[in-house]
Amino acid sequence: MKKVNVLVLPLLLFLLGCNSSDKSNTITIFHAGSLSLPLKAAADSFMKANPGVQVVLESAGSVECSRKITELGRKCDLFFSADYNVIKNLLLTEYATYFIPFASNKMVVAYRPDSRLADSISADSWIDILLNQDVRYGRSDPNNDPCGYRTVLLLELAEKYYSRTGVASQILAKDNKYIRPKEVDLIALLEAGAIDYFFIYESVALQHDLSFLSLPDSINLGNPDLSDYYSSVSTQIKGSKPDEVLSIHGEPILYAFTIPTNAPNAELAQKFASFFLSKNGGLSIVEAMGQNVLVPFNPDGCGEVPKEFLKFAKMN
Repeated sequence: MKKVNVLVLPLLLFLLGCNSSDKSNTITIFHAGSLSLPLKAAADSFMKANPGVQVVLESAGSVECSRKITELGRKCDLFFSADYNVIKNLLLTEYATYFIPFASNKMVVAYRPDSRLADSISADSWIDILLNQDVRYGRSDPNNDPCGYRTVLLLELAEKYYSRTGVASQILAKDNKYIRPKEVDLIALLEAGAIDYFFIYESVALQHDLSFLSLPDSINLGNPDLSDYYSSVSTQIKGSKPDEVLSIHGEPILYAFTIPTNAPNAELAQKFASFFLSKNGGLSIVEAMGQNVLVPFNPDGCGEVPKEFLKFAKMN
């Protein structure tokens, strides 16, 4: 028995040492599904430039990601959200002290070339096509994913733009069995022919080589000059507590990230974030994959931005 203990103890110490070392060189990133491909490419580049470092990526709807932190008590080193408001409203100031806006996007309607009525889809016909009983469309869950509540806002804006009162509720009442937790989950449904259309970000459609319909700026939530107009519509989602409801107002799409206050490896996370914000680093990947980058960023209203990131800010 004593011989077994003598042999096992050094092995345990070795394994504990390995785990400790691995942990100090690992960062975990929670992120929006729409950032899966650019973050994977950025992480690969960062790991190549920093041998021994491991970047673990975990994808979900941005709201769901925030709830992993606030409700499930899970820790991550960085959180990349498709909507800065998720960080601002759900994490500040208990779980984070700032956010860094870095890119914009716009909403589109994606489809296959052989989707039902695809040969006639246009900026004037898409509403009637989605309402057609032979057509199936998908969207993501507004309570989990910004793309989901942005779809609702888009449809409300479409009511105004096309002067078609009630059309938003008609479309939202249809095909609810094709609602999924995050927008990228719908790609498989489209490719399998289960749905003909779905609402998605332009960058994701480009990354996956999908056919898509570009929508007017008054609808697509992609024009920063239309902030006031977008804010005329709103919707509600579930809050972090069972009886809590959050009001979401329309505004231009703005992606952001933060390093939570309890990040296990904040120092390495800052190093990755600086790489991500550099023109020749992550931002070049984000831009190449279909998003407009917004760095240098405006730090006003972003909380207590660490001095390490102010070099990427637009200072007055």
